[in-house]
Amino acid sequence: MLKVCKLRKMRDALYLLVVSCLLFMSCTKKPTMVACVGDSITAGAKHEWQSKTAYPKVLGYLLGENFGVVNCGRSGATALKRSNFSYWKCNEFSNVFAVHPDMITIKLGTNDSKPGNWNPEQFKNDYQALIDTFLTIQPQPQIYLCYPVPVFEHSKFKINGTVVANEVIPIIKSLAEENNLPLIDLYKPFIGQDEIVPDGVHPEEEGAALIAEIIAKQIKNNNEL
Repeated sequence: MLKVCKLRKMRDALYLLVVSCLLFMSCTKKPTMVACVGDSITAGAKHEWQSKTAYPKVLGYLLGENFGVVNCGRSGATALKRSNFSYWKCNEFSNVFAVHPDMITIKLGTNDSKPGNWNPEQFKNDYQALIDTFLTIQPQPQIYLCYPVPVFEHSKFKINGTVVANEVIPIIKSLAEENNLPLIDLYKPFIGQDEIVPDGVHPEEEGAALIAEIIAKQIKNNNEL
């Protein structure tokens, strides 16, 4: 009888030890870090509560507590190294490496289309260089390439919607194929949705939520979440 009691106590103690270890591991598990690279649309420009309604913030809510999403968007930024405002020269570019992300979404190309910036050959080369540079992070992050959202006719910015549709998007598609990277289409879902893009370029809060939903779905599908 004494041996049985001792065995039960040992079993109970072992059970408590295992449970404690599992709880400790679950509490200390590093979240999957996602860095959202982009321009003003990523940064949340034109939102009244930019820090709360920009799509990276909403993406974090949708992915859940096991993920950490960092907004690395900068208004006006381009993938082009030579432009009026290159992402390569922004603090947000350095922030991507500081985050040490497990996943990176890249949503650039809108500002690249401006007449003073656009150079298709250089855009492809510089975008490829951006991918290669992010892949120097170890362990290598999953990289998702995103199509820009449409530029609507009522836009008063110098952004060229025709260039975005007919040149930027095909180049991004070719880069995704050549690098075997997942592609997220943020263009088609916004066609005919000009009411949620009031200034023709920047989706408002509802539009940002739509972007977040599309990206979250892709990440979950790719990782079987």
